[in-house]
Amino acid sequence: MNRREELKREYKETPRPMGVFAIRNTVNGKRLIGSTTELEKVYNRHLFQLRTGVHPAKSMQQDWNEHGEDAFVYEVLEQIKEPESALWPGPEAAQLLDEMREKWIAQLQPNGEKMYHSHR
Repeated sequence: MNRREELKREYKETPRPMGVFAIRNTVNGKRLIGSTTELEKVYNRHLFQLRTGVHPAKSMQQDWNEHGEDAFVYEVLEQIKEPESALWPGPEAAQLLDEMREKWIAQLQPNGEKMYHSHR
């Protein structure tokens, strides 16, 4: 196996951080709460959607258009690492991430936090 193939294999086998994230509007405090198996990549996907004007959270898109990119920050709220299992991520991971996301929504909303729709 050549070095390039070895590095590619190592990359694929390296556990990825997963968990719950927020994208917070620093002007009005609204947040989009989401969960993902790819914490390192999810913000780039949201940035792309917002920059091109096609984000599914329409009120977030409107705020982005009004306040600009500098008004938004990405925050990791809770993180888990994938266990050593060929089945991960699978249904167990999805269920755990959904539960974690719901916990954060319940924790933040009663405190008067305004939310964009939650996202998985």
